[in-house]
Amino acid sequence: MAEPNSQTQTTAMIGIGEYRVGTFPMMTIGLGSCIGLTLYDPLKKTGAMVHIMLPDSGGRTERPGKYADTAIPLLLKELDALGCSKRSLVAKIAGGACMFEYFGTNLNIGERNTDKVRIGLKEQGIKLSSEDVGGKVGRTVTFLPGSGGKVSVRRADGVTTEL
Repeated sequence: MAEPNSQTQTTAMIGIGEYRVGTFPMMTIGLGSCIGLTLYDPLKKTGAMVHIMLPDSGGRTERPGKYADTAIPLLLKELDALGCSKRSLVAKIAGGACMFEYFGTNLNIGERNTDKVRIGLKEQGIKLSSEDVGGKVGRTVTFLPGSGGKVSVRRADGVTTEL
């Protein structure tokens, strides 16, 4: 199916545990401790975005986009099917905030999510080119594969950055 030009295309909204792959605009909102991961192939001008909720699947196979340990291989498989090369992929992450500071460090899901995604990317040989993680504010991420893989992050405190 042919993709419409990114200028005329609506943005795909990505919920918790969901992912999309293509050349169209993508967005995920409400990233607290969750991680928004984008992978972009500049040669194919194609990308993928996932909204990761938890670090480990514990062997669960439903909703592989929900977990860091299953989301990364899933995106790589989907991008490979579109002819993208793992060697040319550029990764960016946002989120991983500590939203519940009173529960102790072992329950800092944001930090655990961030660490697991970093490790997973490194294991796959994918360069993490930039990130906006941690802190105590939620984030919204917009990903534009059709515009050079541009990633913008709008934080709940009003700060907007480009990754």
